[in-house]
Amino acid sequence: MADTKQIYQQDDQVTAMQEEKLQQLLHYVALHSPYYRELFEQNKINIEAIKTLADLTQIPTTEKDDLQKRNNDFLCVPPDDIVEYTSTSGTLGGPVTIALTENDLTRLACNEYNSFRCADGTKDDIYQLMLTLDRQFMAGIAYYLGIRKIGAGIIRLGPGVPSLQWETILRLKPTAIVAVPSFLLKLISFAKENHIDINSTSVKKAICIGENIRNPDFTPNILGKKITESWNIKLYSTYASTEMQTAFTECHAGKGGHHQPELVIVELLDENDQPVEPLTPGEVTITTLGVEGMPLIRYKTGDICMYVEEPCSCGRTTLRLTPLMGRKKQMIKFKGTTLYPPALFDLLSERDEILDFVVEVYANEIGLDQVSLYLVPAEHSEECDHRIRAYLQARLRVSPHIKYVSPEEIQKMQFNEASRKPVKFIDRR
Repeated sequence: MADTKQIYQQDDQVTAMQEEKLQQLLHYVALHSPYYRELFEQNKINIEAIKTLADLTQIPTTEKDDLQKRNNDFLCVPPDDIVEYTSTSGTLGGPVTIALTENDLTRLACNEYNSFRCADGTKDDIYQLMLTLDRQFMAGIAYYLGIRKIGAGIIRLGPGVPSLQWETILRLKPTAIVAVPSFLLKLISFAKENHIDINSTSVKKAICIGENIRNPDFTPNILGKKITESWNIKLYSTYASTEMQTAFTECHAGKGGHHQPELVIVELLDENDQPVEPLTPGEVTITTLGVEGMPLIRYKTGDICMYVEEPCSCGRTTLRLTPLMGRKKQMIKFKGTTLYPPALFDLLSERDEILDFVVEVYANEIGLDQVSLYLVPAEHSEECDHRIRAYLQARLRVSPHIKYVSPEEIQKMQFNEASRKPVKFIDRR
């Protein structure tokens, strides 16, 4: 059994607070959750014996499949107490409904209040939200509630349409934007084509969601570099999931997403469900604290990250997560090479010859992974094609199938009717 230090180092006072909340959670789900009540009975778990974070390892992990197959059995409140229905995006299978009570919405607001404050947000800011607030998207409502709690201004513009985004920026003068970082490149491109001096505008920072802007060692990745080379704004990365109802957000140091220990217990586990050491890849596994509608215990998110224990230069001392390295089920084994989509995205973003892309993976007739790249080339020429193929061969040491498509075709692939953010990875296995 792991001791608390193996899970991670943290302040004794923080540990005591989490352990108290953990015991409250265990009694709550034993009373109200059909799924966890059954799990405890089947595994002969005495919740009274679970007193410490280390004792948490006595409880089996819960996986995405469990949540998909038995969604309603995780609900701990009667339907009358539910005030908001949200759902996951279905990246790793069918979408899952997460129901929230009034108290859960208050908790969600506190989570994003803390996150925006961590990212240097103040009541003097005006945030332009370049993301959807509909389609059961928890992040949209979370950002809205958090910004309201800070007392800052909000411009709910929604995703896409660079012309409208720029017209609104120039008219209403937001200080910050919340967007998928690859969309910032489209804003930059539109500004250049239309002679907008982006560095003289009111926007000074961006909260980046859904895509990495840094490498695992916190250096800017290609996407992050491309943005800041053209636009002198401060980028803040954030990592979250609908299921955990909590975010890990960067401060100005840009050295990882800060843990909010009052809202979630986090473990990073190896293939055998054992805690990993710092700076070692592991699956982010969470236990929600203070969630009333659908609390989760030792829920494996499928996300692979690393963690850092050392105190941050901002003064915070809790654990920090590195940028997402990949999703466990999205790992690609292609001709002897192991790939995660984010690393492949970085390679494709690096080349000026590639304006946009979608990666598709599928299984061939003998069950092996095959990769197709749908690319928007800077120009349709033999020379451009040769440069792209030579680059991919050199960096990947294998040659995926390439199909060149138009900007309109790639737009249709990235934004289908159900998508709430651009789809860059299609898994057909």
